[in-house]
Formats: sequence, structure tokens, C-alpha cells
Amino acid sequence: MKTIKANIVTENGLTEAHLSYSDKIEKIELKSSPNPTLPKLVSGFIDLHVHGGGGADIMEAGASAETISKTHARFGTTSFLATTMTAPFSDLEKSFLALKESFQNKKKNHARILGVHLEGPFISADKLGAQPNFTREATLKEINHLNSIVPIKVITLAPEVFNHLDLIPELKKMGITVQIGHTNGTYEQGVTALNQGAKSFTHLFNAMSSFHHRAPGMAGAALAHAEYAELIPDLEHVHPGAIKVALKTIPNLYFVTDSTAATGMPDGDYKLGSHTVHKCLGGVRLADGTLAGSALTMDLAYRNLLSIGLTEAQITKKLSAIPAEVININNRGQIKVGHFADFVLLDKENRISTVIIEGDECDF
Repeated sequence: MKTIKANIVTENGLTEAHLSYSDKIEKIELKSSPNPTLPKLVSGFIDLHVHGGGGADIMEAGASAETISKTHARFGTTSFLATTMTAPFSDLEKSFLALKESFQNKKKNHARILGVHLEGPFISADKLGAQPNFTREATLKEINHLNSIVPIKVITLAPEVFNHLDLIPELKKMGITVQIGHTNGTYEQGVTALNQGAKSFTHLFNAMSSFHHRAPGMAGAALAHAEYAELIPDLEHVHPGAIKVALKTIPNLYFVTDSTAATGMPDGDYKLGSHTVHKCLGGVRLADGTLAGSALTMDLAYRNLLSIGLTEAQITKKLSAIPAEVININNRGQIKVGHFADFVLLDKENRISTVIIEGDECDF
């Protein structure tokens, strides 16, 4: 049994806590006030949208998953979804097969891979964003095959194309979270997709039909009706004012990095699926200037969100607890007895001092 003393974030602010844990939290003893001599401890970050990191891209297969999981662990992500790009079936199958070993056998100093976020190919060719144009109709045959290799936890799809509205209930029955994204659909089609069982929206505001007061679009459907939506808080994809609008209307807004191979790396050229992207001044773009994922890390997301006025209690919930809810994980995302001992210790500047994953302290 291991122990740690730290200040933890509660709804009422920081409070000193003494924790006992193995791979899971065994006991929590709360004190009545914070201890200024102790570090701050938050639940490990859960990122549901990770394309790459450390120079590696999920679609490259090979040992890319290990490089990515170790890179993100350095920045406080203790578990994540490996996120694919729109690609031919053979490329997706190759990527899934390469992920299988890392999914089944987590190494020390590596974040836990919880499964896959299949972002495309079941999206609209009119809202590709940085996705390659290999869009096609979703089929249960293809999804079942990929899901048998590594579990698919999230699928992003455009509900207005092909038979996708009819497919949503089937995917929900399979335990897959359906997110609406890369879509040019109308407000009405968005509402119908939610009624069919879609749960969330992928990178809210980006690569979707935008809000207009006479044509609210998919963004309007999210703002009016969504319980959940992911958003990229690099303060480049979405203006802080728009983030605050989403916070007002979407109860369980949560945050993701949409990170690429450029994450944790110097400026230069990197792969994003079949595309080459360029990192410069913290942003990642295609040659034509289109934003192409990000180089964001979850610890920087934490600091960005503090800078625009969110409380630490809000931030820890939206970087950990809500992502776990989205994919129906009930043993991660909170500092709670019975949950995995996934911790991030932060210094006074909210920079990482220690990362603990499933009870093991990382040594980077």
C-alpha cells in the first residue's frame, strides 16, 4: 500500500487529503482545510481525441501507439482514446492491428489506451476539415470487424449523409458513443440525430455547419440540445467567448486536445494520416492554412482554461470525470475510493511535477 498527502480539488476549493492506494484508491481521509506546504493533486486527465504525439501518428501503425502513449503521459494524460483518420478500410485495419498489443499490455510510464475513437471515414465530404477525402457510408460489417480487434469507444459521423441516422441506434446498442461531427447537417438533422441516440459532438464549432440566427446549423443544435460535447481549448480553434457560450448551454461540455504527431515536438513537418502538416508557433496546419488538429497537451489545456476564468473544480471535472462518463467508464476520472490511482501533481504554477498511472509513479 502506498500513501500520498496533497491538496485535492473539491467543489469548495482545495482541501488537504491523505490517500492510500495500490493500483486503485483504497482510502481517502479529508482534512478541513488546505495545507500550503503540500502540492496540488488532481485526477489524471482523460483525453478522448488523440491522433498522435512525440512525432508519431496513430495511422502509421508500427510502434506509434507506444510513442504516443508515453508522450502524453508526460503531460498528465493517464488514459486516452487512440483516434484514427479518414482512410481506406485496409489502412484502418492495419492501424487497429498495430494498436492491439499496446491496448492489451500497458507499459510503465505509458498512458492507458482505453480504445479507439473512429473519427471518420463516415463523415461529410463537405466538412472534411483536415481529414483526407476517403469518406464513405458506414456499415455494421466494417465497424464490427474493427471493433473485434480493438474496442471502438467513440464514432464520429455526419448524420445527414447515407443511412447514418438509421445506424445510430444500432451503434448505441453496441455500447459505442456516437458523436456528431465533420457535418454540414442542418439544425433539424442534428436534433433528429440526438433523438436517435447520438450522445455528443466532435470538436464543437469546428468542421460543422455554423450558427446563424435564421439557420442555426449543427452548432445551433448542439448549443440548444446537447448534454455533451467536446471542444479543443487551445484558444486557437475556438475563441474564449465562444467557449463561454458553450459552457452556458451544454451541461457536460468537456475538453480534448485533438493532438497530432507534432505534440511535444519542435516546429516542423509531421504526418497526420495521409496528410503532411506543419507546426509553427504552437499551431498545426495544412499547407493551405487549414487548422489540422493541434499540438495541445492536457496540462496546457488546464492552464488555458484557468486563464479564461474556469474554476479548478470545473476544469478537473471537464478534463477527467466527464470524459469518463462519455465512454461509460466508471472507475476512472475522479479521486474516489475504488477508482484507479491515476493522479497528476501540480506545482504553484500548475505545471506537472509528478504523474501516477494506476498506482505507478512515472519516471520520465
